Amino acid sequence: MPWVRLKERRRIALSNRPVWLDDKTKSITDPAIARETSLSRLLVTYIVTGLVFMLLPGTFLGVWNLINISSREAAESISPAWIQAHGHAQLFGWVGTFILGIGFYSIPKLRKRKPFALWSAWLTWVLWVTGVTVRWFSNIYPWHWRIALPLSATLELVAFLIFFQAVASHRSSRPPTPLEPWIFVVIAATLGLFASLLLNLGASFQLALNGGSPAFPHLFDQRYLMVSTWGFIVPMVWGFSARWLPVFMGLRPLRNSLLLPALAFNFLGVILAFLEHFFAGGILLLVGAVTAVAAIRFFEPAAKPAKTVTVHRSFPVFIRIAYGWLLIAGALGIWAAVTGAAPGIWGGSRHALTVGFIAAMIFCVGQRILPSFCGMRVLWSPTLMLVMLVLLMSGCTLRVVSEILAYQNYATWAWNILPVSALLELAAVALFAVNLIGTFARPPVVVASPLTMTTE
Repeated sequence: MPWVRLKERRRIALSNRPVWLDDKTKSITDPAIARETSLSRLLVTYIVTGLVFMLLPGTFLGVWNLINISSREAAESISPAWIQAHGHAQLFGWVGTFILGIGFYSIPKLRKRKPFALWSAWLTWVLWVTGVTVRWFSNIYPWHWRIALPLSATLELVAFLIFFQAVASHRSSRPPTPLEPWIFVVIAATLGLFASLLLNLGASFQLALNGGSPAFPHLFDQRYLMVSTWGFIVPMVWGFSARWLPVFMGLRPLRNSLLLPALAFNFLGVILAFLEHFFAGGILLLVGAVTAVAAIRFFEPAAKPAKTVTVHRSFPVFIRIAYGWLLIAGALGIWAAVTGAAPGIWGGSRHALTVGFIAAMIFCVGQRILPSFCGMRVLWSPTLMLVMLVLLMSGCTLRVVSEILAYQNYATWAWNILPVSALLELAAVALFAVNLIGTFARPPVVVASPLTMTTE
């Protein structure tokens, strides 16, 4: 019929026009576009804030600490408060801020939740950044630290609770769907973050009332790091790896039946390690890591070519190297537990985990997803991505090996290698920041029609 053909021609004509010129649908799409723009701006703020914590309170202070340790050839020559300030800025100031920002942006979409109020995300940012900053200053400049330390822990916990309420409580009007295994892993990791913040709060108040300095006691700090790394960040990386990497790397389908057992092994290991059963806990942590690798199938032949159009083509190689460092970290933890007083082996295990695995995964996956999340941008320089990953892996290798050799008194010449490893890692994180900031400065890519792509 003529009116049917006319309607079809109008539909085809409208479909070839840019979406922002479609007057008939503009009133419908404008709120969605405006919210997406606001979410992208929010995520950029979280990411840039995390980069600041990574560079200055985190990595730069860590390099300064390591140079002083190397020059004095004594691991205990630096104040524990300074070392803990560096670690807290890295784990919570950098990684934690990244995770909160990505969580605000992606979790409601992945779970098809109703939109949350954006003010809650901005309030979380203010409280979280203030808490982490106050914690850093209370460790470095212990001025009124008995007030500042518990205050910082309280602010971080309140920020997390606002985040959790925002992303978890707004249910969709659609019928509920069964949760996929990777979502259980992310939920468990979120509970690990909650447990870390509760421990931090309790220890901070305990120190404020009875302690002589703002530094956690060594044994408690070792147990606390087990919770905040293996109990929080490691399963968080596993969850998002299971969600994104099979597609990005062209892997075979997930073995979902292994993902939850991997999580169970990991959390049992964390609990045993927190109870000071480090050997049994270390074995379970390593078994959990091996099971997670088998579940996501990293070291099996890929089923499809990897999607590396917007990143360097070495992306899948470094992902596999990062998971190799995870296994090394687990093995070194067992060795350290068997040896007993082994500061070099414990330090090597933590560095293999935090830099070899966690930082490398952020460098790889972050540069793959963040440009598209932050306004549909394209990574500024894939070549720079390769350079920074080579520097990071080189620095991590030198650091782990030389720390074991030097701190355990196996080889005195290894003290001279420690500053070199630190400078290589500092260069890597600086280039990572440059590449992301350069990416955010680029104009976004938008879909002008179903057939073409243009830039604004």
